Amino acid sequence: MKGRFIVFEGIDGTGKSTVAKLVAERLRKKGIDCVLTMEPSDSWLGEAVRRANSDGTDDLAEALLFMADRAEHTRQIEKLLAEGKWVVCDRYYASTLAYQTATLGDRLEDPMNWLWNINQRIIRVPDVTYYFVLEVEKALDRMSDRNGRSKFEKLDFLRQVDENYRKVEAIDPSFHRVDADQPLDDVLTYVMNHIVQNL
Repeated sequence: MKGRFIVFEGIDGTGKSTVAKLVAERLRKKGIDCVLTMEPSDSWLGEAVRRANSDGTDDLAEALLFMADRAEHTRQIEKLLAEGKWVVCDRYYASTLAYQTATLGDRLEDPMNWLWNINQRIIRVPDVTYYFVLEVEKALDRMSDRNGRSKFEKLDFLRQVDENYRKVEAIDPSFHRVDADQPLDDVLTYVMNHIVQNL
């Protein structure tokens, strides 16, 4: 059986992580050998990314760490897919294009193009990328009770990230837009129906 690679993307607070987890569970109940993964990954490289974020490491260094983690993560994803497993991934290369483009705007002339040129050499194109869309203000409201919110979870910054995601959507044919302003059960049903019908 051929493996499938499903990615979930969107700004913080859209519910994509919750749906990714539930989708993986539903696929397993259907008898599909499914692995749920995420970025940053659970490897030592992913831990380096999380430490860079919490320690306030230079933005360019942090972007490079994200991509180092992705290169190794992609190798693991390729192995799982070759074994016929399905991989559900919470965040992938589009997160770097959206978030790191926003952090590097004052460092590079065209950060998205620079990041894309590197990433296209280390990624596997997903079978589908579910792009969760939600107004930034509503996303922040959903995160209001989170403890230890990250530097990325601020209004002006997320507005820029949201704009960057829309630019990625325009160039990535794997993107499939999902209205994240619906009840969780409705979003989950929509995504599962799309998977069943298209993958």
